[in-house]
Amino acid sequence: MKPARNLELIAFALVVLFALSTAAFHFIEGWRWFDSFYMVLITVSTIGTEVHPLTDVGRWLNVFVIIIGVGLVFLLIAALAQALLEFELRQFFGRRRMERDIERLSDHYIICGAGRVGRSAARELARKPARFVIIESNPAKLDRLPPEWLAIPGDATQEKVLRQAQIDRAQGLVAATTTDATNIYIVLTARSLRPDLKIIARASEEDAEKHLKTAGADSVISPYLFAGHRIAQSFLRPHVLDFIDSATVHLGVDLEIAEVHIQPGSRFVGQTFRSSRVRHDMGVIVLAIKREAAMRFNPAPDDRIEAGDTLIAMGEPGGLRKLEEVASAVTA
Repeated sequence: MKPARNLELIAFALVVLFALSTAAFHFIEGWRWFDSFYMVLITVSTIGTEVHPLTDVGRWLNVFVIIIGVGLVFLLIAALAQALLEFELRQFFGRRRMERDIERLSDHYIICGAGRVGRSAARELARKPARFVIIESNPAKLDRLPPEWLAIPGDATQEKVLRQAQIDRAQGLVAATTTDATNIYIVLTARSLRPDLKIIARASEEDAEKHLKTAGADSVISPYLFAGHRIAQSFLRPHVLDFIDSATVHLGVDLEIAEVHIQPGSRFVGQTFRSSRVRHDMGVIVLAIKREAAMRFNPAPDDRIEAGDTLIAMGEPGGLRKLEEVASAVTA
């Protein structure tokens, strides 16, 4: 049985023993309730003598209390030791397994900060699912994370911590701590280690955006600015927001918006949107196409698809997965 269950059973048995033995001393020896309870207590703990002279029946009762009570106490101590040992071993081997999983990471995302913004970003990546690791220096915040998430306790401004998170093989980094100064330092450190890494930073103050971009962030997001924009749009364009929420977080409509990269050798290369039959065969709507630095919205049916293009598409998850498979598959 599990140690916790063992502890519950032993503790319950001790409570029953104390209750029955106290009542027995009270009625057999005629002692006060407190004297009876005290007799049981000093007998089980093996630290005392008789409270009052005992009759022969009372001595047999005391023998029973000694054998059962002392045995239960030793069992309780053993169960506590087992529970503590298993907890420590589980913690140790859990950390070692997590360290091995982090060492094997590649093409993953690093989230610096396990606050509300960091956890929200992690939930979205987990829903994808995409590989990620969280860096957080506050143990209380780490304890609130789901046990299956990879996490590193440490300071994300330190090079050794970022290297421990396998920044050399990472696909992107999010600086999402609660202070702009810390985020700037994280961006500077990460950019010095990986000049080609995509870095997204959180900004609490409006003036921090330019400093974060100067430090090397590719994009800066302010949760407060975003929240204010959504509040205003909820008044001005409520139906548009309802549709976007439905398409992105599955509120009533099973839709997603995804970006699909066209790999060289895919059968889509050289075809027009009409001949590719993306919408007809997969039920996917292509909202835009990004080619190099240019973004073209609502591409025409005769526009051609080229290798290296990124399609911004909307549709059901199954259709999007099929589109991604065909876009990445190399034709013979």
